Amino acid sequence: MEATPNRPTETAMADSPARLLPGEADAPPSGGVGLCLSGGGYRAMLFHLGALWRLNEASWLRRLDRVSSVSGGSVSAGVLALAWDRLGFEGDVATNFIEAVVEPVRNLADHTIDISAVLRGTLGLGSIAERAAAAYREHLFGRATLQDLPAEGDSGPRFVFNATSVQSGGLWRFSRTYMADWRVGRIADPTIELASAVAASAAFPPVLSPLTLDLSEEKWITEPGNHLTDGDYRRRAVLSDGGVYDNLGLEAAWKRCHTILISDGGGALAFDDDPNNDWPRHLFRVLGMIDGQVRALRKRQAIAAYENGDRDGAYWGIRTQIGDYRLPDALPAPPAATLALAQVPTRLAALEHPLQERLINWGYAVCDAAMRAHVDPALPAPGAFPYPRAGIEPGEGEDGA
Repeated sequence: MEATPNRPTETAMADSPARLLPGEADAPPSGGVGLCLSGGGYRAMLFHLGALWRLNEASWLRRLDRVSSVSGGSVSAGVLALAWDRLGFEGDVATNFIEAVVEPVRNLADHTIDISAVLRGTLGLGSIAERAAAAYREHLFGRATLQDLPAEGDSGPRFVFNATSVQSGGLWRFSRTYMADWRVGRIADPTIELASAVAASAAFPPVLSPLTLDLSEEKWITEPGNHLTDGDYRRRAVLSDGGVYDNLGLEAAWKRCHTILISDGGGALAFDDDPNNDWPRHLFRVLGMIDGQVRALRKRQAIAAYENGDRDGAYWGIRTQIGDYRLPDALPAPPAATLALAQVPTRLAALEHPLQERLINWGYAVCDAAMRAHVDPALPAPGAFPYPRAGIEPGEGEDGA
């Protein structure tokens, strides 16, 4: 493990700009398609699953160069990444997408993992974040590591799972090629388990955060700009939810891709004229306010770039009104019903099958509308939802979201 004696001052750390990692040019990207998947628990995981379903049918899944994800989005991205080399592409459409991607994600959505993680962690049976990683290992990823992901290039896109370093305050990236914090350094070809990478990305505070990785045996690469190289910075990584830094997963795709597709399954903070004063519930509300501000800033960055021509692409969100795309043949998605879906709690808690299907349908429908309105106008309209009987609205006798 390399180390240097320098230790930056607080001022130097605060004034340091965000940096590109090696191989990321400072000039605006000339090409490439990036997909960003936001956080939002199982709600976002299923919403993104619908978007991925539509992108596959539209022949855009195979065109992706980079998939950057945080939190709940990293669960869907992790399943897609691990399945990528098994996808049976006929032309540019994976014919076994449902079996390889949809069914494993929906299987996880049948299980509540946040409560058991908290209880087992509280009882001393491993940290809370480690228990969440164990659940991902059991239900989705087994002992697969980052080296089991597709090689970037002809084999598939680069998958980047984003967490936030509690030590440096910066973005920590997991990928097959490297894991890195630009202030600390880079580890090439990491063999960290995929379940741990996803658990770090989805370690939303304060319940599932932090996840700590032992890096004492890793070989570090030191490059210009690495100024946190001593102390515990390289012996362990203390990580929280990627959404603390960037809840759209935008940064890791923004610096490499000209076409940016953003799927936002994040919720919105409800107004409250009498907020709770006890510290646990007050803390949750303040964290929600911070999350909303981070998300809004990133969204404005993307929309402004689309409008001034710096980037191509499209944004779609779980709170989007499908009528805003002005497509006469968009799938029916009444705003009252989609708003109810957006209000599904940000949990890793089991969801009933009809609700799972409505979330998937909504992600599919709004992704389709955004892509046809702003990216691929020649794309034929879909004939139906993935789950036609479920639609978007609750059925008779069924509770809402």
